[in-house]
Amino acid sequence: MNLKDYIRSIPDYPKKGILFRDITTLIKNEKAFSETINQIVKILEKHDFDKIAAIESRGFVFASAISYLMKKPFILLRKKNKLPAERFSVDFKLEYGTATIEMHKDSVSSGDNVVIIDDLIATGGTAEAGAKIIEMASGKVTLFIFVINLFDLGGCDKLIENGYKVENLIEFPGH
Repeated sequence: MNLKDYIRSIPDYPKKGILFRDITTLIKNEKAFSETINQIVKILEKHDFDKIAAIESRGFVFASAISYLMKKPFILLRKKNKLPAERFSVDFKLEYGTATIEMHKDSVSSGDNVVIIDDLIATGGTAEAGAKIIEMASGKVTLFIFVINLFDLGGCDKLIENGYKVENLIEFPGH
């Protein structure tokens, strides 16, 4: 199954000049969604890790299913002020703005090996922030997995240059 066939491309969203890659068309197709989850699980079976983290909100869709299937704890990396307990925070730049992600301080223990899952990587700012927040808790990012890599925006390359392992299922040019 070619998962690219299930990704809708929307021009000029969220602003002019951006070609948005929409995963809702993949998620609403039960065969394409199942195949996506199965491909990620197959990748993860080759890695040693303790926990799965995902970036709000589309990363949650994939990571929660994988967490359930692989019987691994699931860590939420959320937008600012969405978590009620003590938390770590990291500010970062997006392709078209700035944001903050947070994680409960008790989500990761020292030495935990964590996989971070998200739907898409563009410039890598969100992914880097995810790694920083795991490392603030003395965890180690074992692997990043993205459903979509916008390869010409350099996010995966940046992560690899910083010593992280990266896998993705689909590649598209950015913009």
